[in-house]
Amino acid sequence: MFALAFKSLRNRKATAMLTVLSIALAVMLLLGVDRLRQESRESFAATISGTDLIVGARSSPVQLLLYSIFRIGNPANNLSWQSYLAIADLDQVAWTIPISLGDSHRGFRVVGTTTAYFEHFRYAHDRTLTLVAGELPGDDHDVVLGSEVARKLGYQPGNSLIIAHGAGEVSFSLHEDQPFTVSGVLAPTGTPVDRALHVTLDGLDDVHADEVQHGVQDPLAAALQALPRARRSAEPHDDDHHNEHAGDERPEDHADNDHHEAHAMDASQRSISAFLVGLKSRAAALSVQRFINEYEGEPLTAILPGVALQEVWVVVGAAEGTLRAVSALVVLVGLTGMLVALLTSLGERRREMAILRSVGARPRHVFVLILGEAILLTVLGIVLGVVALYAGLVTGQSWLESRLGLFIGVGWPSWHELGLIGLVGVAGGLIGLVPAWRIYRYSLSDGMTIRI
Repeated sequence: MFALAFKSLRNRKATAMLTVLSIALAVMLLLGVDRLRQESRESFAATISGTDLIVGARSSPVQLLLYSIFRIGNPANNLSWQSYLAIADLDQVAWTIPISLGDSHRGFRVVGTTTAYFEHFRYAHDRTLTLVAGELPGDDHDVVLGSEVARKLGYQPGNSLIIAHGAGEVSFSLHEDQPFTVSGVLAPTGTPVDRALHVTLDGLDDVHADEVQHGVQDPLAAALQALPRARRSAEPHDDDHHNEHAGDERPEDHADNDHHEAHAMDASQRSISAFLVGLKSRAAALSVQRFINEYEGEPLTAILPGVALQEVWVVVGAAEGTLRAVSALVVLVGLTGMLVALLTSLGERRREMAILRSVGARPRHVFVLILGEAILLTVLGIVLGVVALYAGLVTGQSWLESRLGLFIGVGWPSWHELGLIGLVGVAGGLIGLVPAWRIYRYSLSDGMTIRI
C-alpha cells in the first residue's frame, strides 16, 4: 500500500511537492530555532570559565556581566585603582584581571588589561587563550588582536593602528599621535574575545594623559582629577621646615622626586571599568562578595557569573518562548496545509477509490492508502527540512560566528531534537487520519455515482 501511495503522489507531484516543501520549511524553522537557542546558551555559558567573581562600580548584576564579559553596553561609572588594589590584596584572592573599556577601533572594542588576562582568563570549560601569530605585548603601545578583528581588518603582527575614544563604529576623536603596533593575534575562541583589541593599562594611561595634555577630556573626568591637586593646595605647609632643607636638595634629586610623583599621581588617578577575581577557595566566594558589596571605600558590586547569567536567561526567556511558539505554529500551519491538500483531492479521487474497491480492495486498504500518503508526505518533509537545516548550518556557520559571535556546532541531532522530529511525525500521522477516515466511509455506490 505504501508503494501504491508513492505512485499516487507521483501522479500528483505538483501538489505533493508544495506540501512537502511547506512541511520542510516548518521543520527547518522548528529545529533551527531550537538549535540556536541551545547553542546560544552554551556559547554564553562558555564565554567565561574559572572566574569566581566579577567586580565593578555599583550597578545591576546583568549590566555588569554584559559590559564586562560580553562587551554589550557601557559601565555607568568606573571604580578607582585604589579599590582594585585593596581587594586584590585580600588573603582569599588568588588572581585578578583588571579591565578598562571606553575606546574602540573601527567598531571593535579596545580592552585595557594586564598580562594576567592572558594567564588566567578561561573559556569553554577551562580552555586558555593562545596565540596563532606574534607574541604578547612587550611594550605599552603593543596590541593583541582577537581572531575576528585580524581577519576582518586584515591586520598582521607589525601593523600599526590608531584607537579612538568611544565605542561607536565611527569616531571623530582619534588618538593619532599615540599609534599602537600589533604584536600578536589570538586563536579563535567563539567568544567576545575574538572581537576585541587588547592593550595594556599603561598604554591607555599614556593615551588619556596625552588627551588631557591637549585639552581633549571629559569635563567630569577633568573635575575628578583636579580634586587631589585642589586638596594638596589647600593643605597647610610648614614654610620654615621647607626653607630649612631647601638648600640641601640637589637639582637631580628634585627631578627624580618629580618623576616619581608623576607616576604616583598617574596611579592614583587611574580608574578601571571592572575586574575579574579568582579565589583560592570557591567556598569563600559568598564572604568575599559580601565584603565587596559592603566596601566602605566606594560603592561596588560583586557578582557570581553563573547567577548573573541565570538572570539573563530570565530576561530573554520570554523571547525564547515566543520564538518556540511561532515555530510550533508554523509546523501546525504546514501540517494543516497537508490536510487541506488531502481533503481537496478526495473529491477528485472518489472514482479512483471506487475502482480500487471494485477490484478487491477492502475499506481498510483504502484507509491505509490515504494514511500512507499523509505519513509519506510528512516523512519526506522532515527529511528535506533536516537536510536543509544542516546545509544552512554548514554554509552559515562562519557568518553566524562573525556577525553574532555564535559558534553553532554541526553534529548529530540531540535527543531533544529527535523528540521534536518524532512529534512532527506523530502529528502528521494523526492529521492523516482525518482524510483516511472520510475515504473509509465512502461507499462503492457513492464512488460510482456520477454527480452533475
